[in-house]
Amino acid sequence: MRKFNTTGPCFPNEHYMLPALDRLPGIRELVADGNYFVVHAPRQTGKTTALKALAREINLKGDMFAVYCTLETLQGATNVDDAMPKLRKILLQSASVVPDFATASEDSGNGLSFDKEPGWTVTAVSDTLTALCRKAGKPLAVFFDEADCLVGDVLISFLRQLRAGYINRDICPFPKSVALVGMLDVRDYKAQIRPDGESLGQISPFNIIAEDMLIPNFVESDIRALYTQHTAETGQVFADGVVEDVWRLTRGQPWLVNAIAHECVAKIHAFRYAEPITVADVEAAKEAIIRRRDTHVDSLMERMREPRVRRLVEPLILGDDTELTANDDDWRFVTDLGLLRVDRGALVPANPMYAEIIGRYLSHGEQDRMIRSVPETPWVKDDGLDMAGLMAAFQRFWRENSGADRDIMGYREAVPHLVLMAFLQRVTNGGGRINREMALGQGRLDLCVEFRGARYAIEVKTSANFKGEKSYEQCAKYLDDLGLSEGWMPIFDKSKTKTWDEKIYTRDETVNGKTIHVIGL
Repeated sequence: MRKFNTTGPCFPNEHYMLPALDRLPGIRELVADGNYFVVHAPRQTGKTTALKALAREINLKGDMFAVYCTLETLQGATNVDDAMPKLRKILLQSASVVPDFATASEDSGNGLSFDKEPGWTVTAVSDTLTALCRKAGKPLAVFFDEADCLVGDVLISFLRQLRAGYINRDICPFPKSVALVGMLDVRDYKAQIRPDGESLGQISPFNIIAEDMLIPNFVESDIRALYTQHTAETGQVFADGVVEDVWRLTRGQPWLVNAIAHECVAKIHAFRYAEPITVADVEAAKEAIIRRRDTHVDSLMERMREPRVRRLVEPLILGDDTELTANDDDWRFVTDLGLLRVDRGALVPANPMYAEIIGRYLSHGEQDRMIRSVPETPWVKDDGLDMAGLMAAFQRFWRENSGADRDIMGYREAVPHLVLMAFLQRVTNGGGRINREMALGQGRLDLCVEFRGARYAIEVKTSANFKGEKSYEQCAKYLDDLGLSEGWMPIFDKSKTKTWDEKIYTRDETVNGKTIHVIGL
């Protein structure tokens, strides 16, 4: 029985999967035409599955050989003399598993041994690739997975050897096609070489790259096709609305799509295939995945500590503008990671699950500290929440616990927003959820708390981005979009000259028939 895969590359006899190469149209032609190219996508989106499938297809066809090898064991290597012999071994071992390939070996007489004079590693990769081409006797393609594990001088040496071999292919055997596969695009490889922006000089190792291919997420019809395979094999159906809800939550991120289905099938229903999977199951699965912090979620969230990521995520939480644009390396970096995406020219979380994970991950330390000081129940009613009491309690909490020097994992400016989200999360953990809408440049953080069938709209602002009547109109539109008649607008005042008595207040504004409860903080 096949299953939904959450643990590595897909295998057709073990996992439900879509045709891997359909997600990379044109890749066969790139190899056939003798191109060197980059394939990039966020972690666990199908890169390895696709490249292994391509290598198998090429080797079965028989007019050329294809070698797939992963460089992940070279993660963090900085010494060229140490790294190149290891890379050479990886190449030879990877070639040795290709059927019918008479590989080069240590005693094959090809002259590639480890007892050469100092400095031989300058050509270790190119020499090995040349030897493999000679042994192959027909054109060779090599796919380097996890190529972005290489950094600094090791990456420079690797790329320059590829370039030297590429431009001399007419006089010395060298692979017909090479692919560098990883999370990063060409621009971010350059950052891996010289993070400080130092020039590489006039000869660029990147001028042989013909194309930079991105593996896209699933579209909604892909999710339906994947889930239909499970129904066909087990009889277990996905109820109306499930596919649409998974698409809404994940925006087609492949690991999330598989993880939700696996959670529903294996954990919630314990392989009881006669029971249909419902929208409520999807919500429960989403919550379990976030709370458990599976490896995919954990590794992505650890990136939140990196300065390059914080530089864009912090203004995203605040709704502030940024001087960065899509042409900046950091902008491209966070989208290559799959953490954020561009929507109508602005950066937003890649999907609603990541939006929730970002907020909960950054504020989880605050939530832990609130376990004893913030009770869950005083504001809980049979039909929802006592939001007026809840906001008054938060005013007291903020007054007692805020401090000018507070810092949450380097997100100093976003501390008020993160503390508020932690406070709300503490209260809603007993049976509700928080939908977070974040986008650069929108001037606020939009939250929608759902609890026992009721919804509460909260639009968070700071004194710096509060624009009076314009902000009220903005909030009224948000309420109209949600179909609500009232909402809450906490405004954090970071002034050091005002007293708490001046900052703490509550007043109501009525705009376009909507009541806005303004909460001073």
